[in-house]
Amino acid sequence: MSEPVTIRIRYLESHRGLPALGRMTEGSSGFDVHAACGDSLVIEPGRAALVPGGFALSIPRGCEAQVRPRSGLALKHRIGLLNSPGTIDSDYRGEVSVILYNFGDAPFTVRRGDRVAQIVFSRLPEVTLVEEADLDGTTRGAGGFGHTG
Repeated sequence: MSEPVTIRIRYLESHRGLPALGRMTEGSSGFDVHAACGDSLVIEPGRAALVPGGFALSIPRGCEAQVRPRSGLALKHRIGLLNSPGTIDSDYRGEVSVILYNFGDAPFTVRRGDRVAQIVFSRLPEVTLVEEADLDGTTRGAGGFGHTG
């Protein structure tokens, strides 16, 4: 198992009274993000809304955070993230917000404090891109977008 990563968090005034980011169970990968909006926010079918999280992060270089949808919202209400996963870079220090999208056919109300997304933290490899005229071959080759049926 690798060494723990320290992520610093600053809760904004809009987060007052909301639960701290945390995992719901011992085995959870993601930290739940609660809506730091006013009392409520309605997302009409086929529309997106920016839902504030009420916090900012200091992520160490070599790491990232990914904002991911909640499966319960997707299954029960057809609510997802428009840019999934959303990436939070290590040099971003602004408020973390979530772009919720209503894929359903009924308005969806987000209430202050609702769990609207989850954040998963990851380490990134150091990468060097090397341009080559030819790449090594594989059985798959250039096959993509459903080439296996």
